[in-house]
Amino acid sequence: MDRGENHSAAICKLCGEVFTLPEDDIPGNLPRVLLCGHIYCTFCLQSLECDSVIRCPDCEVESTLPEGRVYGLQEESRIIGLIYTTKMNKMKRCDKSKNRKKNKGSPSTDTHVSSDMEQQADIERIQKTVDEALAQAAETLAQLVHIHETLTTGLEEQVKREVARLEMEIKQAADKALHAVQNWKDAQMSQLTKLETKFSSSQAAVRHIQERIKALEIAMQMARKVRRVPFLEQYCILDKVLETLQAPVDDQLIDMKCITMGTGMSLAQSPPKNYQPGRFGRKSHLKRPDGRNSSCIPRSDKIHAPPKQRQQSPRANSPSSRGSSPSPRSRCRFNFSCHSSTSDLGSPDVIIEDFLDEGQALPPTGPELASDKLRINRRRKHQFSATKRSVTQWVVVTHIVNPSQFYVQSVAERRESEILSDKINQLCSGDGCSFTVKDTVETESLIFVKWNEGDWCRARVVEVLQKGSLEPVKTCAVTQLASIRVFFLDHGLTKSITINSEDGATEASLSAVNNQLRKVGRAVKIDLAHFAPMVIRCSLKDLVPYDVTKGWSKEAQVEFRSVVGSAAVEMRPLGQDRESLLVDLRKAPMEQFSSSVFISIREYLVFIEVARFYSPVTLSRKPLLYYPPVYPKINSEISAMVSHINNPANFYINLVDNMEFMLLSAKLQEFYNDLALLEEDKLSIYCPVIGQSCVARLDDKLWYRAQVIGHPGGRKVEVQFVDFGNRKILSVSDLRKIKDEFFALPARAINCCLSDVIPVDGESWTDACTNRFISLANQKLVTIIATGQGPKSEPLPVKLFQGEVNEPLTNIAELLVKEELACFKESLNPNNARPSGDDSAIWDPPLEVGLATGLVDVPDQIITGNQKEDPIEPQLKLPAQLKDLKVRVCHVNSPSSFYVRFAQYDSQLKRICELVKQEYTRIEPQDVEWKADMYCAALFNGVWERAQICSDVTSSDSAEVRLCDHGKMIKIDVSNLRPLPSSLIGSLALECTLNDIRPAGGRSTWTNTACDSFSYYLTGASAVMTIKELTDERPVPVTLFCSNRMGEFISIADFLVSEGLALRQRKPSGHMPPKPAPRSIMTAEKVKTSLYQPPELPCLGHIQISISAVGEDGLIYVRTQNAGYQLEQLKERIQQSMKALPRQKPYTWKSVLGCAVIGPDMLWYRGQLLEVLGGHVKVQYVDYGLVENIPVVHVYPILLCDDVPQLSMTCQLLGINPVGGKWQQDAVALMREVLLNRSVDMNVVELPADPRGPVTVELFIDGLSLSRILCQHEHASMDRTVSPDKRLTVMPTAPVFDDWDINTEGLRDPEELMLGSFTYPNLPQEGEHFKVVVKHMCTPNELFLWPLEGTADVKVNGESLDEALTRINRNIDTLPRLSNFPEGGPCLAEYSDGKYYRARLMKFISAEPVTLLVQHVDFGSDDTLPTSKLRQMPAELLEFPCRALKVKVAGFKAPSVTREENVLPYSPKWSMKAAMEMIDLLHKNITASVVVQEPELTVLLFSEDGELVHLPLVNKGLAELE
Repeated sequence: MDRGENHSAAICKLCGEVFTLPEDDIPGNLPRVLLCGHIYCTFCLQSLECDSVIRCPDCEVESTLPEGRVYGLQEESRIIGLIYTTKMNKMKRCDKSKNRKKNKGSPSTDTHVSSDMEQQADIERIQKTVDEALAQAAETLAQLVHIHETLTTGLEEQVKREVARLEMEIKQAADKALHAVQNWKDAQMSQLTKLETKFSSSQAAVRHIQERIKALEIAMQMARKVRRVPFLEQYCILDKVLETLQAPVDDQLIDMKCITMGTGMSLAQSPPKNYQPGRFGRKSHLKRPDGRNSSCIPRSDKIHAPPKQRQQSPRANSPSSRGSSPSPRSRCRFNFSCHSSTSDLGSPDVIIEDFLDEGQALPPTGPELASDKLRINRRRKHQFSATKRSVTQWVVVTHIVNPSQFYVQSVAERRESEILSDKINQLCSGDGCSFTVKDTVETESLIFVKWNEGDWCRARVVEVLQKGSLEPVKTCAVTQLASIRVFFLDHGLTKSITINSEDGATEASLSAVNNQLRKVGRAVKIDLAHFAPMVIRCSLKDLVPYDVTKGWSKEAQVEFRSVVGSAAVEMRPLGQDRESLLVDLRKAPMEQFSSSVFISIREYLVFIEVARFYSPVTLSRKPLLYYPPVYPKINSEISAMVSHINNPANFYINLVDNMEFMLLSAKLQEFYNDLALLEEDKLSIYCPVIGQSCVARLDDKLWYRAQVIGHPGGRKVEVQFVDFGNRKILSVSDLRKIKDEFFALPARAINCCLSDVIPVDGESWTDACTNRFISLANQKLVTIIATGQGPKSEPLPVKLFQGEVNEPLTNIAELLVKEELACFKESLNPNNARPSGDDSAIWDPPLEVGLATGLVDVPDQIITGNQKEDPIEPQLKLPAQLKDLKVRVCHVNSPSSFYVRFAQYDSQLKRICELVKQEYTRIEPQDVEWKADMYCAALFNGVWERAQICSDVTSSDSAEVRLCDHGKMIKIDVSNLRPLPSSLIGSLALECTLNDIRPAGGRSTWTNTACDSFSYYLTGASAVMTIKELTDERPVPVTLFCSNRMGEFISIADFLVSEGLALRQRKPSGHMPPKPAPRSIMTAEKVKTSLYQPPELPCLGHIQISISAVGEDGLIYVRTQNAGYQLEQLKERIQQSMKALPRQKPYTWKSVLGCAVIGPDMLWYRGQLLEVLGGHVKVQYVDYGLVENIPVVHVYPILLCDDVPQLSMTCQLLGINPVGGKWQQDAVALMREVLLNRSVDMNVVELPADPRGPVTVELFIDGLSLSRILCQHEHASMDRTVSPDKRLTVMPTAPVFDDWDINTEGLRDPEELMLGSFTYPNLPQEGEHFKVVVKHMCTPNELFLWPLEGTADVKVNGESLDEALTRINRNIDTLPRLSNFPEGGPCLAEYSDGKYYRARLMKFISAEPVTLLVQHVDFGSDDTLPTSKLRQMPAELLEFPCRALKVKVAGFKAPSVTREENVLPYSPKWSMKAAMEMIDLLHKNITASVVVQEPELTVLLFSEDGELVHLPLVNKGLAELE
């Protein structure tokens, strides 16, 4: 580096090595920046790395390394530029010196030699002057550096000498004191660390030299730049630069003697009056040698330090600010007198210290800490001195009350906090801080509180409660302390502590207090006065609760805590509001992507709708955007795919000449479908911001690049897919951060518009035009020609052509114009050209008139200037033709009352509106007695319109009117009404009703859902209407047709019926059949469906199955027991999802595999299309195996519950061949007779390679093989070629006994005693409440209860039921096994704990082995047990009533529609979530009240608060009120 450069800037401050640039094969040692902002060399960072994390040696902030580990950290460009500039300067100086030597001997031959020589002379003169100044500056810099080193070394020696001298004096004085002197000595010694601040003259000299060095370095840097580029002279003041460079070192201004002087302070102690030996005085007196008292605080006129020094934070010169280990921050208890002249140095001052009096209070340390001026000023200077400059700090949130009150601790003070904690624990480990009997506890006093075992914390007493008193007291003896509420100074937490003592003895109470609390003595206060509270009270700026009336919710606190966690967050101070520091917290992203942004806690809480802003807030960082798409060249034909269409003026295309996007899509799916990656939160987006780039997942489970464009609320975001152009509202859980590599390609979707065409009305595109455009171009390959190039924010104007291969291209814009769905712009429409002749006599027709009459495109039909306009028709006149009338729906009340306006009256309406406006703009209000049915002019939304009074206007100031031309009913002030002249009386809106439909659900009125849906689709829509019957009554019955998105006209009545919102009108018998609708040519729609998922195959071995069908080919279709349970759920799910029939259309069935079938019972089933047979199709029910020929009208090419696999699997018998090689009809009939709807045992022998193929099995019916039965009936023969390992396994059959006459007398067991039935306890009367315990729950509204009153006290023969069961279980082996199994019979059944309990026989479950279903009558639970676990019950146990009563809980029922996927398998109406919620609600003290006892015991359950238990289920939507 050059002489005079700042060497410290290019040296690592950790290892002292010089930063180097990479050269050739040498990697170099570059400076790199950590997350906290500190800079170290690459070699040091590699040595500090541990598990991809580096802890900063200065501030101990952890930095997570990116993918490249240390080499992925950001390089410090400023230092690298300095190194590189120095290197280049050396090279340039060498090159220039060589060039000057060469140029001296080469004469110039140019004609402008003189001018070049003059310019070269000026440059050389400037260079010479600068070189001389630089040489002098280098010498000056060397002198200054030497002086600075001398001053620094002298200052350190000066401090050492004074410290040694004062230490000796302090030790001599300390030897004369007792225990109090020891504390005093420690306090004095701790102040010597800041003795450096007393050498003001030396510090001023050091700062002066530092400023000179800094100014000289800046001037040298500017001079070097002017030296390299001379024309930069005009951008700087060269004279000032030269003056700085040439300024010598003035020895007179630099006082080198200051480093030889002392502070002039010494220690003098004089005992105060009434001094007693053994007692140390509380105050030392400041003495001068002349005997005068010296002030503790120096006068301002004696301080001549520079102003910057006075304003500088005291911490700026502390050891911690220079990178040393942090030390406890000291409150200024010492007051040193400073000297500004050498005349004062001869009279040394005395160091004094003021002990705190007993009555003197400590600085405030409670929640009011932030409001105290002393504390705020100190914390501002020491901790958050950068608040005014909006410098961020890294902090940890220690305690959260709500987003407006929480406490943070600076990460930089973590070491200081540990020192404080160790010191407090050391003080509390002994008995020196224990309370005594004479001690008291006062509010606002400082104490130690046990945080956890072995850990103590400082706290301030907020409230004290004394034993026997309900009101807080100010002072209380420790032995009378009942509870205390404290505020932890170093955590921000307020906590109540209860003092529990075993007895009322004084020693016990004192021991209980000392177990949790410790006192802070006077000496300890002084010792801890150096440590200020470690937390700052903060508040999120401009944030208020989402519902201000309710305040902050619990959810806000929970969400705040979950997003902040225990990690360090970035805090940005934004101001101060009385007690709190106004801040914003930002959480660093877990992955360092380019698109990653800091998570603003404020914006996150607003996004999840637990808070809101009350003033505008700007985003802290602009998100990274995608590259704009590549636009095609103008006037060149390019193939493209139309990806999305909004209307002809706003659609998106994809150019097809770029295959890189296919690779991009594959990489997207591969990366984001990695389940291990999705389980982590590294890529999750918590608070998306407008404009943020991301990756979004659609319903097809695929990922696409997207951009956030809106926040609709409810934790939803609106995104636009940049590669397709469509928009969608998604949950925030469907978004992920986008990796940098997916930014490489620009956005693919190009926003375009059809050039040269405009809407028919000149304002907005009609639905018919948009639908037609979609049918022509959407998702189709087209040819485009860009006709212009506008701003990127506007759509690109293009011409769109379509056509098949080897066919001429069709201009889509011209096609829309021909179909009268659009029109050309005036400058391009050939029909708008005026013919030759007298231009003054020919006029173009108005746009509205032309559109209404259809004369725009007819050049012969023109309107001359002498032709008069049509007269105004204020009243609607129905046309003679009542079919296919073009109308616009202007207002909707319900399907039985809506208003339409004919399209041909649009021009009349505009003219009437203009006349009404001109007539009533300046007319003043009039006193008119308004009556019903009167016509008037009404001012509505600033526009005069014709209206009709609905009812008489009496004393009120408002009137209800109906707008004649719209049909809308409004209430309006009478001052906005005017009489309407007779020439304008009339109405252009016709009230209509849909014919042939009625409200659904047996209602007489339309539901709100039907009205809202009808209004949503029809208000303002264009339609085609047919009037069924023309009468004078209103509304008029009509049929209405509107076009859908495919451009097809559909009946609105049919649409409402298909949606389940309406029913067909009942027609009386004998009514004439309706006239057939006009025939229309409908093309078959091409559809394609896939197969349903294959069935789940069982494992090899024996299983229980049920037979569902036997095919004509001998294949057997079976279902496992699990599939049987799934079938019941599937049937209910299908019927709920298909509430109405889809509209039947002609389809091409060639590509249809899976389908939906309406069975003979009018229920929906899943099917598979096998063959098309004219008007019928051959379909197989995939869940049953049955094959049928069904009319086409009962089959629909859609998949039902395609996520559920087929529930029936195909099986074939092992080892037999049918007679004749084909199963005969009688053999199939035999198999159907013995198998259908029967549960049999199946041995799975071999599984097929294709899961849809048949499984090779053996079937056993009551132990007999089906194969042997078929062979016995000569329908098949055994296959001898089967391998031995697949031989038939014969089920063991029951032994067959002959009818022998055997004497069994004496061999039989004694007959089992037949017992009666169980008894039930007597319940209270209906309406009375009694306590119960829930023993078992079947469903949320079917429970087994145990009444607590009247059942536990029943005794038989002096013992209770529990005692009797305990006695019987001890001798259970003596009880005989159960041999008689009547339904409902009593018995003893073994439970899972090995003990026997009372039970009731329910039914047989299986015969091989024999198992029975029993119900434990004292608990309500069911169990399936073999006969070996059943015993005969002694008759004495029947005398005890049952302890579990089956009841039905009244008041609620299962929801009609459940959105939960997990349901109870035995009761699919109830969700698993509802059952778990009900179990939680029943784990409390429950009371019951009998509603009815017959025919089923029904009760109401109440909680401890007297509320119905089931109400939380209803509120959460898990149940409905009954």
